[in-house]
Amino acid sequence: MSAKVWSSEAVAAAAGDPKPELVWATCACCGLREECTPAYVAKVRERYSGRWVCGLCGEAVKYEICRSERRISTEEALSRHTIFSESFRSAAPPIDTAEHLIAAMRQLLRRSLNSPRATRGAKTSSFSDLKVHGIAELSSLLAATAAVIRGRQGLPFAPDHGGGLLLRVEIDVPSAPQMADGAPYDAQDAGSGALGRGVLSGVRMAVILGVEDESYWPLMPPLPSYGYGREHKGPRYGSLIHGQNLKDIVITGHNGTINGQGQAWWTKYKKRILTYTRGPLVQLMWSKDIVISNITLRDSPFWTLHPYDCKNVTISKVTILAPIFGAPNTDGIDPDSCEDVLIENSYICVGDDAVAIKSGWDQYGIAYGRPSTNITLRNLTVRSVVSAGVSIGSEMSGGVSNVTVDNLIVWESRRGIRIKTAPGRGGYIRNITYRNVTLDNVRVGIMIKTDYNEHPDEGFDPKAMPIIANISFSRIHGQGVRVPVRIHGSEDIPVKSVSFQDMSVGLTYKKKHIFQCSFIEGRVIGPIFPSPCANLDLYDEQGNLVKQSVSRNITDIDYDI
Repeated sequence: MSAKVWSSEAVAAAAGDPKPELVWATCACCGLREECTPAYVAKVRERYSGRWVCGLCGEAVKYEICRSERRISTEEALSRHTIFSESFRSAAPPIDTAEHLIAAMRQLLRRSLNSPRATRGAKTSSFSDLKVHGIAELSSLLAATAAVIRGRQGLPFAPDHGGGLLLRVEIDVPSAPQMADGAPYDAQDAGSGALGRGVLSGVRMAVILGVEDESYWPLMPPLPSYGYGREHKGPRYGSLIHGQNLKDIVITGHNGTINGQGQAWWTKYKKRILTYTRGPLVQLMWSKDIVISNITLRDSPFWTLHPYDCKNVTISKVTILAPIFGAPNTDGIDPDSCEDVLIENSYICVGDDAVAIKSGWDQYGIAYGRPSTNITLRNLTVRSVVSAGVSIGSEMSGGVSNVTVDNLIVWESRRGIRIKTAPGRGGYIRNITYRNVTLDNVRVGIMIKTDYNEHPDEGFDPKAMPIIANISFSRIHGQGVRVPVRIHGSEDIPVKSVSFQDMSVGLTYKKKHIFQCSFIEGRVIGPIFPSPCANLDLYDEQGNLVKQSVSRNITDIDYDI
């Protein structure tokens, strides 16, 4: 185990200044602070009689109205929820956040102090040095954890000039016998077992902050299914919480927060002054039996939560936040070449896709050959002003199959559901089910795009065409949608076996060509609104063919609306 301590700058302002175009708003119910545009804050205040309410509490207010035995107003529902929130927040005694942070560190460090360790090289500055020193020698790693602990006396940590204390812990995990099932890491129990399993817990109402100076961050090799680097060729920055080759991992907290302090990263990325590719906030690789729950993740430098080539992953009751503008590539959750994944009961509002299912990029993803399969998303409320609520791709070269999205709410977003791919990707997207989807003020409700032409390098095969088939949409409803459906297949990448049933979407304004299709084959069961494109066969609700399409290649795509 190696531990390093650095001073931070202005820890009191560690959450970062808001962007000029954004303002901070505090929820009147739960106290959550969120960056929003002034126009959006004004709109919410108008809706709730001058009070600002976060999206999650807004959904709770709607639920209060629905479950009430008598008709109640929004004001009364908000009052009920506020009373409940205040009683919940004041029920527990004041919490010493430092105690919980220390407990979390102990959870991470158990049985590591006297364990034999793999050789660790110094921090590298080039890809060749990286390969020589061999970060890959760390067969398991839970690294780059940073925490702010305020007001503690007698702790062997260096104080900074901002009135706080910054602790950065790096844990090297040797390839030795695994410790007993269920045993957490604890610095007070310095046994000889390896850290093959682990728990990061006890982060009750505490905040773990990422170091803003990238020179302190470790470097890692590029992901094997993405080529030589996503933003820059060569190594990439590590993650704030990182683990690989692990089993039985639990990351949980009582509404504790892991904050990547991504503002500095986003600014440097936009100014093109970063040397390496940005890293996710939390990344687990080649691991299995993972549970992440009851925690807030915010302001990631890059993707927020990235399970890579993992099995048996459960993500439940998490809140993921990033500014809706000016936070590039801050996807919420990116299951990547993963199997048996459940994502449920969560709220995500970020600066890119809320959820994006991936499996590698072009020839590198094809060669790596690990699909994402058996993935369930349910009971999610998501928002993405610049991208999509739930996406598949565009990096899907290893294949994506057997995905179910159930009970999804997408609000105030550019797109609701999106599948994106391109020539050169190869792979497949098949057996995808969307049901019980609510779209609220969304520009494009359902989108399939087959010309998302972004490639890692010139070595991709332009003849490697992806397959898109067996996509079903049922019980799709909403309001304020400009274009309900835009499915843009092509002669090389047709979209096959698509079905629509029980769809009724209220429109922003009536206009022709709002159910847009090209090179698509499939069917509509029963009446839907708006009327489907002419590419689809029509069936009644008993499954009898009513009208067969005369052409699968009718093109009716209009990106101007």
